[in-house]
Amino acid sequence: MKPSLTFILAAMVLSACTEQPEGDPILRAELGEDGAAQEIVPVPEPGFDTLEPEAEPVSACRLTSFEQVSLTHCIADPAEHRITTALAPSSGDDAGRFAGFARDTETDTVEFAMNGGMYGDDLKAIGYFVQDSDRLSELNRADGEGNFHMKPNGVFFGSDGTWRVLDSDTFFRTVGDRPQFGTQSGPMLVVEGELHPDFQENGPSRAIRNGVGVDAAGKAHFVISEEPISFGQFARFFRDRLETPNALYLDGNISSLWNPATGRMDSGRVGPLLVVEKK
Repeated sequence: MKPSLTFILAAMVLSACTEQPEGDPILRAELGEDGAAQEIVPVPEPGFDTLEPEAEPVSACRLTSFEQVSLTHCIADPAEHRITTALAPSSGDDAGRFAGFARDTETDTVEFAMNGGMYGDDLKAIGYFVQDSDRLSELNRADGEGNFHMKPNGVFFGSDGTWRVLDSDTFFRTVGDRPQFGTQSGPMLVVEGELHPDFQENGPSRAIRNGVGVDAAGKAHFVISEEPISFGQFARFFRDRLETPNALYLDGNISSLWNPATGRMDSGRVGPLLVVEKK
């Protein structure tokens, strides 16, 4: 027996006066031409937001720790990224700063960037430096003071998605073709699976440091410490955790990272830059 129209309307009025459970949609009865209730249709409450929350930007860099020291570890994958070199601006209010470099760069294309080697007063590299296949500075094999001259030093370089780290003597002997990018720094952190011979296990020299290594799969690992770290600890992170057979120290104290995905832009004074771009 079908309910009467009067009964249905009375039930609807009673339902409208009853408070709906919090978070449940309001229910509305649709009446057919013969007066019978045909369907219960859920109606979203006014102002109910049905949009999915916006996803957080994905970053190639993550915070980690090693031997109780905090580090930021960024990965460049040749399947997803390209690596180029650049120079920070040498004049203006933001000379030697990522802020100055970013103003003239397509930010959307940058995955992350780090300072990429040691420089002189003019902010130019003191060692081998290639930008867009143009050699701006020759390989420096001279002896001298400071970290750069702690032999063996080395070169990080690459072309067409093949990236390598080699000590400078091996680079000089075996690399004949000019790469698309390259930067020389020193000392080497890891050489053919062994730590630099002059490193102590955990020596007294502590600084904010950054470096780069390439693993067996061809991925480049960029690391910057978030607190002072010794050479020995830093080198062991590349050898033991990242398993990079060769790794190169890039610099210390002025070490800086620009990571657009997280909004990080360090303000240290930089010169040569390594820029990881999205393909």
